[in-house]
Amino acid sequence: MFALGFFLLAGLLCQSLAQYDYYDEYYVPSAPLEGVSSPTCAQECECPLSFPTAMYCNERNLKFIPIVPTGIKYLYLQNNYIEEIKAGVFDNVTDLRWLILDNNNITSDKIQAGTIDKLTKLEKLLFSHNKLTKPPSPLSKSLDELKLIGNQLSSFPAGTLSGMENLTTLHLSKNKLTTESVTGAFKGLKSLVLLDVSENKLKKLPSGVPASLLMLYADNNEIDSVPGGYLAKLPVLQYLRVSHNKLVDSGIPAGVFNVSSLLELDLSFNKLKTIPEINESLEHLYLQVNEINKFDLTNICKFSSPVNYSRLRTLRLDGNNITHSSMPDDTANCLRQASEIIFD
Repeated sequence: MFALGFFLLAGLLCQSLAQYDYYDEYYVPSAPLEGVSSPTCAQECECPLSFPTAMYCNERNLKFIPIVPTGIKYLYLQNNYIEEIKAGVFDNVTDLRWLILDNNNITSDKIQAGTIDKLTKLEKLLFSHNKLTKPPSPLSKSLDELKLIGNQLSSFPAGTLSGMENLTTLHLSKNKLTTESVTGAFKGLKSLVLLDVSENKLKKLPSGVPASLLMLYADNNEIDSVPGGYLAKLPVLQYLRVSHNKLVDSGIPAGVFNVSSLLELDLSFNKLKTIPEINESLEHLYLQVNEINKFDLTNICKFSSPVNYSRLRTLRLDGNNITHSSMPDDTANCLRQASEIIFD
C-alpha cells in the first residue's frame, strides 16, 4: 500500500505543481492571424473582423494606451511599457468588460480620474506585475475577477471592494500587504471563492473573509498561529495552504483543522513538532519540512473500523524527524485509501 512507483510519483508531483502554478498566469488568447482589422481600430493594435469587440494591443512596445473605439468590450494591453492611464482614454468604451494590463510599468499616482472608475460594467481587471502601491479605486461593482499579483501594494483600504457581490476570485499575492493593511478588506464579498494572499507580510490569516470561500492561499508569509474556530466560519472551504510560514504547535488550537469540508491542507515548511488533528474526510495533507518527531495516528483517525477510516490519499512527511518505522501498527487500517505516503 505504501510503495510508490516512479511514474505515480512523477504524475502526482506534476499535478501538484500545475495546481500551484495555475493561478500565477492568466491565459490570454492572441489575436487571430487575419491580417485585416476593423477600420476604426487604433493603428497600433489589431481588431479582428472575426472578433469585432476585441482590441489586441499586447506586446507592441506601447508607452501609452491608445484611444479605444466604440464597440470594444475586451481590451488586451499586457506586456508593454505603459506608465500611466490618461483621462479620456476609455470615454468611448464605458461598457468595457475585460481590461488586461499585466506586465506594464503603471504606478498608482499615474491612474487619472475618469479612467478605470468610469468602467462600471467591467468584469475582469487583470493588473498584475505593475508598480501599484494601492489598488485602483473606485472599481466596478460588476467585477468577478481582480488580479493584482506582483505589484508593490502596501495598503488595501477597507472600502475598496465594497458592494462587489459578483467577485469570485481575488489575487493579491507577491505584494507587501500586512495583517493590518487588509483588515476589513474582504467583508461583504458574498460570491468570493478564491482568495490568494500568498507571498506578502501577513502575521495572521486574514480576518473577515466570507463564508463562501472555497480556496484560501496564504503561503510564504510570517503566520505563526491560526485563531480558534477560524475554519468553522468557512463552512465550504476545501483548500487551505499555509506553507512556508512560522506555524508552531502552540499556535494551532485543538481541532482547528478538524472540519469536514476541507480536502487539502498544506502546512509544509513550518515549525510543527506534531501532526495536527484533522478530519477523516481530508484527502491531501502536506507536512513536509517541519520538526515532527512522532506519528500520532489518533490525530488522523480517532479509531479505525470497517466504516471509520481516513480518506487521505496523500500524506507527505519528508524532511521531518520520523521514518516509515515510526508508523503505529494500525496505520494500514486507518490509511487504507492512501496511495502516496512519503517520509524521505
